[in-house]
Amino acid sequence: MPTVAFHTLGCKVNHYETEGIWRMFKENGYERVDFDSQSDIYVINTCTVTNTGDKKSRQIIRRAIRKNPEAVVCVTGCYAQTSPGEIMEIPGVDVVVGTQNRKNMIKYIEEHQKTREPINGVSNIMKNRVFEEMDVPVFTDRTRASLKIQEGCNNFCTFCIIPWSRGLLRSRDPESVISQAQKLVDAGYKEIVLTGIHTAGYGEDMNDYNFAKLLIDLETKVEGLKRIRISSIEASQITDEVIDVLDKSEKVVRHLHIPLQSGSDSVLARMRRKYSSSFYFEKVEKIRKALPDLAITSDVIVGFPGETDEEFQETYDFIRKVGYSELHVFPFSRRTGTPAARMQDQVDEDVKNARVTSMIELSDQLAKEYASRYENEVVEIIPEEHIQNAAHPDLFVGYSDNYLKVQFRGTPDMIGKIVRVKITKAGYPINEGVFVREMENATHASIKAKA
Repeated sequence: MPTVAFHTLGCKVNHYETEGIWRMFKENGYERVDFDSQSDIYVINTCTVTNTGDKKSRQIIRRAIRKNPEAVVCVTGCYAQTSPGEIMEIPGVDVVVGTQNRKNMIKYIEEHQKTREPINGVSNIMKNRVFEEMDVPVFTDRTRASLKIQEGCNNFCTFCIIPWSRGLLRSRDPESVISQAQKLVDAGYKEIVLTGIHTAGYGEDMNDYNFAKLLIDLETKVEGLKRIRISSIEASQITDEVIDVLDKSEKVVRHLHIPLQSGSDSVLARMRRKYSSSFYFEKVEKIRKALPDLAITSDVIVGFPGETDEEFQETYDFIRKVGYSELHVFPFSRRTGTPAARMQDQVDEDVKNARVTSMIELSDQLAKEYASRYENEVVEIIPEEHIQNAAHPDLFVGYSDNYLKVQFRGTPDMIGKIVRVKITKAGYPINEGVFVREMENATHASIKAKA
């Protein structure tokens, strides 16, 4: 049986797609082996979000070539889409496929095995208007299920290369989303994470269907689904219709990731983000009225070109005002090919690092404050993994619906199920709790009423 090994760099979408690619290989009679072992084929799913992503991708490609010079090395993903020529120049790369037409990958590999000629299967992503279907009914890592519902982004923020590597926004057919969700639930998953490049932009390319309608269909049509998590939603996508759906929903969890990037209007304008800080704050207030216990997480970029001390302070104060439950803090990274990389007034690295440190300290403080509200409260957890701890061999960890990471003593059969856990000691990054009872048959509604 021929073997295939995978290495995935980058985001959740890439990890999702690797599962889809593996499924194609599996159906064609391949066996999956570890990336560090000898394999007939190596597939590297690359990332290009930063220059470092490109560099790491090249390192992994070279590692596969060294591992087995006779193997077929196939490179796919975002870096492959934006720089196929650069990748083809690496001696030992045989096949390059971008972020589309992955269904041709095995055909290209088999063709290369016959001709021994390198194959560049990358075409212009900007011409693509159709979502590429991939069947992912189960995941190698068993506890969490993602469901990719859309592809691409139309925003062209000045710091971001992604529209060039992923193309413009395309939504997955609603019927396909529902049937894929049902397969995941039938495979035993209780929670589904809706994911994409611009996830809640779903439906913007459709006439009579949108993200809010998809949420309703997932809630009402998928038998046995307990939790729906939205991986990310832009402030502009939090429409009154979406708020109404979240308010009435018994399955969409109390956690939203709403990217901010900056709390300074002048920086937001340079970033070409399509909102002001006041618009963003208004949306947050509105959604908190509908969902009072909502955990809001966010992304912030510090040290964007031209960011003054005053602008940084505006962002700092704004973040404190919103009161996030956690932040992902990124120092601005000059991505070659983006307008921001060419901007004057690049911020000094030392200044950037000092700002990152102070922002991370603020994030830790806000996260502790949010978690402390749940001390002595009972939350619903889906245990994800068994922690190897000699002192307490029965420790398990998982996330509550409002994205608190909780560890507690349990048993292996709890993994992937919904259990109730009382938080005995709040903290960050982890809370301690005690198991109360299993929740398999209790209704979400009654829990929501008590929350």
